[in-house]
Amino acid sequence: MRLLLPFLACFVAAVATSAAPDNVSDAAVTATLNPSTLSDLGFFDGSAAKQSNRLIPYELRTPLFSDYATKQRFMYLPAGASVTADKDGRLIFPVGTALIKSFGYAAASGGLDIIETRVLLHKASGWVALPYVWRADGSDADLRIGGTRVPVTFEHAGTTSSINYGVPNKNQCKQCHLVANDIMPIGPVWQNLEFPRKGDRQRLSKMVPSLTRLQPFARWDASDEGTLDDKAKQYLKVNCGHCHAPQGSASNSGLFLDGSARSPVALGIGKRPVAAGRASGDLDFIIAPGRPDQSILVARMESTDPGIAMPELGRSTVHKEGVGLLRDWIAAMPQESH
Repeated sequence: MRLLLPFLACFVAAVATSAAPDNVSDAAVTATLNPSTLSDLGFFDGSAAKQSNRLIPYELRTPLFSDYATKQRFMYLPAGASVTADKDGRLIFPVGTALIKSFGYAAASGGLDIIETRVLLHKASGWVALPYVWRADGSDADLRIGGTRVPVTFEHAGTTSSINYGVPNKNQCKQCHLVANDIMPIGPVWQNLEFPRKGDRQRLSKMVPSLTRLQPFARWDASDEGTLDDKAKQYLKVNCGHCHAPQGSASNSGLFLDGSARSPVALGIGKRPVAAGRASGDLDFIIAPGRPDQSILVARMESTDPGIAMPELGRSTVHKEGVGLLRDWIAAMPQESH
């Protein structure tokens, strides 16, 4: 059992990490055989707190909720490589790139107790998603193709919770990252990115000058950014849009939360579920305007039942603040709009 300190301390730990020398192995990143340990890739030097100085740290203005875990995100670009971007601000990375995301909670020592590090490696054959679980002594992390469960106790907003934190298996990684038939990055969209280290944003924007014309997305929890509608849609886009997209794994639902919806029904407003049953809770609409308690979207996001809960992967707790935002959004909709 991991005993963890209050959630806010995680942010202090995230800043207090130190850079390690440049030991990244480009050959390991692009190799056909996936490395069995994280140290083979060279992103870290002896612990998760010592990242290679070649890694570019980044944050998301609106992140995916993962059981209140703190995440440390990094990009790795091979020497001399450049990124491009599509018209929507999604970064396009060259072969040899790695996207690295560590998950952890505040440790009793005051640092960050890293549980796992997930990597996306851009090989010549395409992207590969791999989960690595850190050893108890923090010296290295081992590839866990089959995933695992780790008991964790953490405190958030004055409440202590104990969960079996889920490290996804390789197929679950693929499920979320699958676009059509290819694994693709989800998070690196320019308007949702922030770079805490001085100079990194400017360095990337010089590669793609058109990015500077794109306005940042509203943070889901910011009182001074965007409208309620902006924030709710951005929250759904980040937490649900990778599956609920025309080419996502939930495309047959007809519910598109990735920003592509061109009608209220495609967004779930006044939309009946494709398949009724236990998951719908005998409710009629995905979003019942003006009635959050009658909305399947809210009911499923407030559930932790594996047969009901949405998102169905990556959480075993309810994101109370996020669901509160969606409740306010739905309550503000005129009831006659459906």
